[in-house]
This record gives sequence, C-alpha cells and structure tokens, in this order.
Amino acid sequence: MKMTVKEVATLTGVSVRTLHYYHREGILIPCEITENKYRYYDAANLAQLQNILFLRELDFSIQEIKGILADPNYDEMDAFKKQRHLLLLKRNRLDKLIALLDQKLEGEKTMNFKPFDMSEIEANKKQYETEVKTRWGKTDAYRQSQQKTNGYSPDQWEAIHNETEAIYAGFVANMNKDAADPVVQELVAQWQDNITRHYYDCTKEILAGLGLMYVHDERFKENIDSHAEGLAQFMSDAIAIFTNK
Repeated sequence: MKMTVKEVATLTGVSVRTLHYYHREGILIPCEITENKYRYYDAANLAQLQNILFLRELDFSIQEIKGILADPNYDEMDAFKKQRHLLLLKRNRLDKLIALLDQKLEGEKTMNFKPFDMSEIEANKKQYETEVKTRWGKTDAYRQSQQKTNGYSPDQWEAIHNETEAIYAGFVANMNKDAADPVVQELVAQWQDNITRHYYDCTKEILAGLGLMYVHDERFKENIDSHAEGLAQFMSDAIAIFTNK
C-alpha cells in the first residue's frame, strides 16, 4: 500500500517539510514520483524513515546518515537493542519524576533533585554514539559513500533511484531463469557497478556480503521482496554465483 507525503506525515508525526528535506538530501527517496510531482511512499520507505529517525535521535548529521545507511556493515538489530536500552533509562527517569510529583501533591516538602539527573542517560547515549561512529563511521565504504553522496542533487538522486529500480525490474523479469544464466549474471554486474558508481567501491567480497544480507536481514529481504516474492533469494543466489567465479 502506497501513502502520500501528507499521509506519512500524519502517521509518523514527521512534518511534510521534513519529509521533503529528507528527499532533497537523498536519504528517503519516495517509491514513486508522478508526473505531477506527487510523492508516494511504501513500507520500505517507512522502514527507512524509522532508521533515519533513530540515527537523528543519536544526533547523527544528515551527511553521516547517508554514509551509515549505505554501509553494508550497518547492523540494524544491534542498533535497535541500544535504542531500547536508552528508552528504558528514559522511562525509568520519567517514572521517578512522576513519583516526585505525586509526593508533592501529597504535601511532601523535601527538596529532591535526583529524579532530574540526566547523567546516566547522557553517559549511555555518549557511549553508544562513540561506539557507532567508531564501528561504522571510519570504514572505507562509509568515507567513499559520504564523499560521493554529499554533492548529489535531488535530480541526481531521482536518476539513481530510477536506475536502481530498472535493475530490480530486470531481475524480476528474469526470475524464471536459472540464477547462473548469463542474462541474470549480467544484471548482477550492473548491480555491482551501480553501487560502485553511486556509493562506494563494491568489491566482490563486499557484494558477497550484501548477497547474504539480502536474505538474512529482514529489512533488506522485505524491501527487495516488495518488488516480487522471492526476489531477495534469487538475487542472493545470483550474487553467490557471480562472486565465486
């Protein structure tokens, strides 16, 4: 099911202006843009938006987010675990503040400022920021992606999106063939070239890792299978053959 930009704004609480900004910056490309410039978003776009909001919560810049989300080493599940821990700390702090207000309403006169303390939350947040930036912010892929994507205009991002979708369509049209078929293998070569030209040097080793992620990472699998059921497995099989040549 596709949603308009206004519907996404209503659902997520992210303003239309911000969604347009994310599009201009190339980190949230609508799945469809009509001739009248209407933007439509699908489930994969919403999943991407969650990742963006998560990283913004940790004070990553838009430019850093571009590189992190393009990096094949990014571990979404690990990121979610860290975010959950931070949210639990915040909830614990809010519970203490509510308890303090209840005491005040009951006539408690003692001055207690401990519930206002943000030091534990800030320390954990800082630790995670440092860990993420150390883990994903210094890879060659990250640096290359950041350098390349920083200068892309909205028109360039749209062209990249259209090129990527055309390769997906090629895979879908040839799913009746064996993954080793020359036509399918040529599509894998186009896929590797697409990543290298637009993001970072996609070596055979990196491509092999991506192929595994397409079936083992639910975010990738869901996004790819939105084009056709079983496409993620088909692409993964084709990539395995291509990278083992």
